[in-house]
Amino acid sequence: MAMERGNCKNKAMMERALVLPLYVALIAVAPCCSAQQQAMATTTTSMIEEACRKAASSQAGITYEHCVSSLASDRRSRDAVDLHALAVVATKIAIEHAASTEARMDDLNEAEESPHARARLDHCLELYNAAANVLRDALDNLHAHVYGKATEQLAAALGASESCEDAWKGTDDRNVPVARHDREYGRMALVALGLSSGIL
Repeated sequence: MAMERGNCKNKAMMERALVLPLYVALIAVAPCCSAQQQAMATTTTSMIEEACRKAASSQAGITYEHCVSSLASDRRSRDAVDLHALAVVATKIAIEHAASTEARMDDLNEAEESPHARARLDHCLELYNAAANVLRDALDNLHAHVYGKATEQLAAALGASESCEDAWKGTDDRNVPVARHDREYGRMALVALGLSSGIL
């Protein structure tokens, strides 16, 4: 019995001896990792700010604050290492906005009773479906580093929001069901264009 207690005691001491250095090592490494992550986050923020500053100065319609907040709030920007990567992220955000706007219009169209409103929504649905496809082609060209073609496609995709807004002309903005979605899509497509143009 005494021997068993002694063995258990020795085993416990050995386990503590193994765990303690590991615990100390983890404590020592943690500040280093935290410092590295903070440095990377600072670098990414600076890169976003610089990219948005250039895009806003070269592309009419882009606001610096909106560009920075949109990119900084997207987790994918954390892995961005250059302007190319930020342009890819912005284009992906624009695609998502186009898809969500299209889905919103589709839902409204099903519930709409007015023939005139349905016709407008149908028109916007066609525009956004086409825009989403063009944006996906632009994204493929960005991945392939074919920037000239990508910027042409991004510029073409801007027409969706403008044409959709034209369809609702003469209607109070408060009565336009897709106004907010439509505007945000247009703003993000413009940011994607401004960033991609800066690569050339």
